[in-house]
Amino acid sequence: MARTRRWQDLSPRTRAAVLAIGSVQMSLLAAAQVDISRRPAERINGSKLTWRLISLINIVGPILYFVLGRRRRSLS
Repeated sequence: MARTRRWQDLSPRTRAAVLAIGSVQMSLLAAAQVDISRRPAERINGSKLTWRLISLINIVGPILYFVLGRRRRSLS
């Protein structure tokens, strides 16, 4: 049976990596939520609620929103 690792068991390098990834994840989530709030609904592909829920999926959700969820302005 595998033993659960505690924070104290991690090396300093691993702790730093966990904190860095966590801060990137939280920053992306905050940026996506702010953008969803400020962007008009007609400039979002799909509903705002759907993208809010998708953006809660770790790092992948906010990236999906920024790549697929926002409509681009036409250059015409």
